Amino acid sequence: MGEKSCKTVLIAGTFDLIHPGHLHLIEAAAKLGRVVVVVGTDAVVEKIKGHKPVIPEKQRLFVVSRIQGVDEAILGYETMDFTRIISDVKPDIILLGPDQGPSVEAWQSMLAQKGMPGIEITRLKERINDFPLTSTRDIMAKIKNQAGSQ
Repeated sequence: MGEKSCKTVLIAGTFDLIHPGHLHLIEAAAKLGRVVVVVGTDAVVEKIKGHKPVIPEKQRLFVVSRIQGVDEAILGYETMDFTRIISDVKPDIILLGPDQGPSVEAWQSMLAQKGMPGIEITRLKERINDFPLTSTRDIMAKIKNQAGSQ
C-alpha cells in the first residue's frame, strides 16, 4: 500500500447518526491525505438545520474520532464563521459531501475574499447508493414512519 499523502484534507458535518454516507466521505478524504474532521456544534447545527442533532456534540466528536481514516476530529466553533476554523486547520483540500452547500465556486470566492486562496475545494460527486439509508434525514424519516405505524 502506498504512503499517505502529506496533504491535509478538511471535511465537516454534523455526523449525527453515523451512516454509510459519512463513511464514504471519510474514505474518499483518506485517499487524498491526512483527514481532519470538523464536527458541528449543537448550536451551529440548530442554526443551519433548524433543529438540534439527536446525538450531543461531545458524543458525536467521540464517535467520529474513532472512525478508521480519521486522523483528527475537532469540534467546530459556536459561530457560523467557517473561515476561522479553516484558518486554524490550514487544509490543502476541503472535501464537500455531495449535498453539502454552498457551491465549490461560492467557497472559492469566500476564501479568496478572506485572503485564503489556493485551498483546493472539491466535492464528492455522488452519494453512496449501496444501501437504502445513506443520510441522517432518511434514517429519521424511517424512524418516524415506523413509530407512527405502531
